[in-house]
Amino acid sequence: MRVIMMGTGPFAVPAFQWLLGSTHDVLALVTRPAPPTRRRSQPPVSPVREVAVQQGLPVLMPPDVNATEFHANLQALSPDLLVVCDYGQILSRESLGIAPLGGINLHGSLLPQYRGAAPVNYAIWNGDRETGVTAIHMTPRLDAGPVVAVCPVTIGDAEDAVSLEARLADRGAACLEDALRQLEHWDGIGPLGVQQDNALASRAPRLKKTDGLVDWQQPAERIYNQVRALKPWPGSFTFLPQGEQTSRLILHQVAVEQGSDMPVDPGVVVHVDRHQLWVGTGRDLLSLQRVQLPGKRAMEVSELLQGHTITTGVRFVND
Repeated sequence: MRVIMMGTGPFAVPAFQWLLGSTHDVLALVTRPAPPTRRRSQPPVSPVREVAVQQGLPVLMPPDVNATEFHANLQALSPDLLVVCDYGQILSRESLGIAPLGGINLHGSLLPQYRGAAPVNYAIWNGDRETGVTAIHMTPRLDAGPVVAVCPVTIGDAEDAVSLEARLADRGAACLEDALRQLEHWDGIGPLGVQQDNALASRAPRLKKTDGLVDWQQPAERIYNQVRALKPWPGSFTFLPQGEQTSRLILHQVAVEQGSDMPVDPGVVVHVDRHQLWVGTGRDLLSLQRVQLPGKRAMEVSELLQGHTITTGVRFVND
């Protein structure tokens, strides 16, 4: 098949590399333009674009992929299929109609769960034990097309969003291979794939910086999941009182201390030793193990305690 790849972020790289090594004819890469930078340095090159340049593949970077004037560029390539992964813009019905076979999209969840921009983060944040990659036959609605292929992945107990997304990206290549194999045998008349049950759909909206603020009223398990889910951005943070001021404290590594019958006040330090400090939550205790102050590198809590006096009864605050 004659294929145009559409992708921007690192999640798309393994699938793109598989596609380039397959028997399909990859015509071009469509990727989002790099965002403007405040400094005079060159904007970063997307990892997918780097792969395309290495292969000598044409790279198209339209500000709006759905613009009528850009459609002529795609039509001139006469694609059979669009493959979309981590692209960054919803394709209109007109864009999908440029290729006779439409578009196949790879999404990092078990659809219809977690439709949206941050499926990996929300799966960890909600404490799910399983997620996966889903290949869908695209419609103009966000992540709502018929399911063509599914590749489940187990989520590790201590896994964070960085490692899980990398594993899912690798699985995406196998999922794309499965989907294109089915597409090659599709008669073009009957449905391709299985319709999603919209009643089971959930959302995974784009993360905001404020999502990282720790709510100490939540159970320790929920905060532990948040810390894993929001790596590397926006990170999970609280505020450490320092005299009349506070300092943002990013939580890089924490652990849950279950089964304590000690009465606790959420957000209050209940115990400190040389290596850890324990904070009360809505249920159970949270052990802080690796943290970071503004302008500093990440450090073990033992190092933090050497330079800052944090005693039992200190309360972390929300601003």
